[in-house]
Amino acid sequence: MSIVINIGSIDIMLNIKQEIQILLLKRGLSMRKLLVKMKEAGFDMPASSNFSVMLSKKRIRFETVQEVLDFLGYEFKIVEKVSE
Repeated sequence: MSIVINIGSIDIMLNIKQEIQILLLKRGLSMRKLLVKMKEAGFDMPASSNFSVMLSKKRIRFETVQEVLDFLGYEFKIVEKVSE
């Protein structure tokens, strides 16, 4: 899964692991701290090592990505491409 980040007129393609890592940096959280906080909030999250492997291998459920993004205060949005 890749995400396109628009910075001005430049589009950058990132994979979901990189994107989540950037969002964690913005929030001052590590992957481990995120998962601990989400478990405390009642989310069914895997161990941090398993979560990292799932992201690296791109074997993560879409629903899990949505939960993480929502917890961090973001949303996943699908937008139609603009033809050039």
